[in-house]
Amino acid sequence: MELQYLRNNRLLILEALSGSKAYGLDTPESDMDFRGVFMLPRRQFYGLQYIPQINLDNNNHMLYEWRRFVELLSVNNPNILELLETPADALIYKHPLLHQVDCSKIVSRQCKETFGRFALSQVKKARGLNKKIVNPMDRERKTVLDFCYVAHNGGSISLRRFLQQNNMQQEYCGLVNISNMQNVYALYYGEDSGYKGIFQKSNSDDISLSSIPKGAPQVAWMYFNKNGFSVYCREYREYWEWVENRNEARYQSTLHHGKNYDAKNMMHTFRLLEMAIEIARHKKIVVRRPDADFLLSIKKGAYDYEQLIEMAAAKYDEMETAYAASDLPDAPDSGYLNDLAYEIRAEFYGIKSD
Repeated sequence: MELQYLRNNRLLILEALSGSKAYGLDTPESDMDFRGVFMLPRRQFYGLQYIPQINLDNNNHMLYEWRRFVELLSVNNPNILELLETPADALIYKHPLLHQVDCSKIVSRQCKETFGRFALSQVKKARGLNKKIVNPMDRERKTVLDFCYVAHNGGSISLRRFLQQNNMQQEYCGLVNISNMQNVYALYYGEDSGYKGIFQKSNSDDISLSSIPKGAPQVAWMYFNKNGFSVYCREYREYWEWVENRNEARYQSTLHHGKNYDAKNMMHTFRLLEMAIEIARHKKIVVRRPDADFLLSIKKGAYDYEQLIEMAAAKYDEMETAYAASDLPDAPDSGYLNDLAYEIRAEFYGIKSD
């Protein structure tokens, strides 16, 4: 379903700028994000073609069908609560029917979990980027050979070094399992033996085993750190997927402020925690941020990473205290939301209420 179709048929009941533009945290580099709510045509809603959500322009334009919108309100989804309370100057259109929605009957103690959990996810993202920046990975992928070790003089040395010292090549090695010793192998060597080598392809995920003739001389015991190799392969894949898909302008901004963390994620951590506290104390959603100067200073890299982690922990404790003292209900008023879902749709469709 196309956006223009919804507009032309007056099915779009809410459309607004979202994200940094709504928060008052936008900079010249900020993207334009939009969210909205639509009503399906009456026949389609009652038929078998229900569409709960439409994502357009690489998720920069997200639209929720009215029923889905109310469902997300019922679990105090942060993005949906923010959309409901979008500041007037960020609204593109709001149907008069939506003015009857009372947010005070929707916010609940669930916001501690939804906003708080979202905030912690931003910390996790910032930590992940910190790790990637501080520990970049070489483009050339390591092989199983880099995770193999040989018993040597009461200790161990890398298989690579062992082969170099003995003028051997991995292609002429043969390995056999050792009973009751996981990932430990007997190592044999022979240039005309037909052995399969330590691995057959550079991108192999495991070592190769060979048939060893009876009486062939064993040259060493070898251990393969299979778990370590698996972890490395996962981190290698994640790192280079991140490099290929990252927002380059945002990444260069991170490098520019020199603090090695995603400042935007950390900014949103504090925004979410502060909004959760405001809900506990005042039972309302403050989308346009009164603390914009502080939040933008985080985005500009004014604080060290460890400083922000300590400050976020303190803010999280403040949120816990605010909810402990709050008289918010445990959950939104489900009866109110159920009636709201029906009555607004009925009015929109021009159906006489029961």
